[in-house]
Amino acid sequence: MSSLLRPPPVRVEAVNPRASAGIAALVDADPIVNVVVTARLRSARSLDPRHLGGALLAARAPSGELTGAALYGGNLLPVGGGPEEWRALGGHLAGTRRACSSIIGRSAAVEGMWEVLGRSWDAPRAIRAVQPLLVLDRDDDLPRGDGRVRPVRGGEIDRYLPAAAAMFTEELGQSPYRTTGAAADYRRRVAGLIDAGRAFAIFDGAGEVVFKADIGATSRHTCQVQGVWVRPGQRGQGIGTAALAAVLRHALTLAPTVSLYVNDFNAPARRMYARLGLRRVATLSTILF
Repeated sequence: MSSLLRPPPVRVEAVNPRASAGIAALVDADPIVNVVVTARLRSARSLDPRHLGGALLAARAPSGELTGAALYGGNLLPVGGGPEEWRALGGHLAGTRRACSSIIGRSAAVEGMWEVLGRSWDAPRAIRAVQPLLVLDRDDDLPRGDGRVRPVRGGEIDRYLPAAAAMFTEELGQSPYRTTGAAADYRRRVAGLIDAGRAFAIFDGAGEVVFKADIGATSRHTCQVQGVWVRPGQRGQGIGTAALAAVLRHALTLAPTVSLYVNDFNAPARRMYARLGLRRVATLSTILF
């Protein structure tokens, strides 16, 4: 009798490239967490995976209502849903060869998908289980900021790239230059940020980077700061706080809020973000392969 009362399972399907009804609303229901997906949807010409940079999967209730989703490309990004949707999305992908380098999202969603995916996908090289997602929505209490911070110019990519790569290696535990293809892709991504005016740095008298930060994904709700880095040996001197204040102030001219996430074990960074007034609004998790 209990099996007769059990609700029908959630159905997972690829989103029709010509039909976007419901997707935008689902993404906008959690706009700070979903800023990367929002930015992809805004910049893509359609929902075709070639334009989105990944396949958009829909989790639907028996009624046909869209109750969850995931963008599956270089990263796996769950959107909305609950335990049933996360298990269904995980089950849909479990029989496929893993194509993503990470799973990133709200902690409960990542845990729910990994509960299924972990049975068939290869073991991750790292799990960042607790990553506070922080937000700032006003610049009233920000320090004036370091006036040396400026956008990186196109001709400066070869001076900026070593610092960006050092940050990447320190943060993710592996070099962006691990393969020839990965190195070329990384250079293109950094060049894209520079060309868009969203890479910021302080250069010293020798032309080397002292501080860097990027404004990554943007939406009408928020823009996400990423890649915050101060040169080793010059940390603990207040350089990062003053420099990041300048970046945050600029970011708030682009969107009503600015957001970033940080590993819970990175105590110095968390103290700096607290001094700048960022507050926690969610907890993310990242699984790295």
